[in-house]
Amino acid sequence: MGTGKKIHVAGHRGLVGSAIVRRLQAAGADNLLLPGREELDLTSQQQVEDYFARERPDQVYLAAAKVGGIHANDTRPAEFIRDNLVIEANVIHAAWKHGVKKLCFLGSSCIYPKFAPQPMREDALLTGALEPTNEWYAVAKIAGIKLCQAYRKQYGFDAISLMPTNLYGPGDNFDLTSSHVLPALIRRFHEAKLRGDAAVTIWGTGTPRREFLHVDDLAEAAVFLMGSYSDGDIVNVGVGEDLSILELAQRVARIVGFDGKIDTDPTKPDGTPRKLLDVSRIHALGWRARIGLEEGVRSTYAWYLEHQDARRGA
Repeated sequence: MGTGKKIHVAGHRGLVGSAIVRRLQAAGADNLLLPGREELDLTSQQQVEDYFARERPDQVYLAAAKVGGIHANDTRPAEFIRDNLVIEANVIHAAWKHGVKKLCFLGSSCIYPKFAPQPMREDALLTGALEPTNEWYAVAKIAGIKLCQAYRKQYGFDAISLMPTNLYGPGDNFDLTSSHVLPALIRRFHEAKLRGDAAVTIWGTGTPRREFLHVDDLAEAAVFLMGSYSDGDIVNVGVGEDLSILELAQRVARIVGFDGKIDTDPTKPDGTPRKLLDVSRIHALGWRARIGLEEGVRSTYAWYLEHQDARRGA
């Protein structure tokens, strides 16, 4: 990639975007376009238009999004649907208009119906009702997929869409009011250990099953597919294995060193009962996840310990 190709990573300071930047740099990319929010507000149509007209990148990774866990999605629905719709529309249109050769849109496994057959195949999209607690975010992500497909169909724009499962890793959000489950558990068990708490209570029944992918694996998949895949069909990116939230909590507690009791709170929402991706399509394309959950959680906890003063949500 060290040929001067101009690559814009939208959302480069976030969990996904920063991992994509690390992967591109490791692959030799030497002309990354990484404007800060103070320079480029992706929710401003005029700023996005002016930026793409001026810079004319060759490739775009659209990793910018408003994201959060169940609580954040459920209490700030207008922000989650509005901001994500606006960002997607602005970036995808400007990328096509100003000659971007290829765009990678990062979606989410929450696009699939709440009760989709497991594991969830790509063709399950739009076959049933969404999970109510995050339908605002899911609808926006589905719109992003359809934008990519529409611009490919009408204009021949080479836009691909990846649907990652639950992500975690260095640079994650550990704010207990807006984070996803895995970083929230790391922080809660760590702080409970420091206080000497006898027990930690987790949301819900603990029975929902989730799949977790290290963000560096997702970044590797995104760069791999940008170089080898060109089709309107979406591609799931995951590990193909899951575990219950209670099992996850037990594993995190062990890694963190919390030896107290783990209680559940059935009065809190569980979310979708199960979200396991069918990853046969990406396996057939030649990619598989490499970072196991044990290794990934240990390295993420180590990152958290090293960045406690500066971490988001501190």
